Amino acid sequence: MSDSEDFDPLTPRGAKSADTHERRMPRGVVIRLIAYLVAGHVVAAFLFLLFSVAGKG
Repeated sequence: MSDSEDFDPLTPRGAKSADTHERRMPRGVVIRLIAYLVAGHVVAAFLFLLFSVAGKG
């Protein structure tokens, strides 16, 4: 018999490594991403307000 009968493609077959902690983004990158998103929305809101006031005049 071959091993293909017992093969399960959903079972991980890689070697167990010492790196078992969950991989995630560093805290500084997450904080910077949130800060850039907030700053980008503030700039977009300012430009929207600027053009809406200028369009009424």
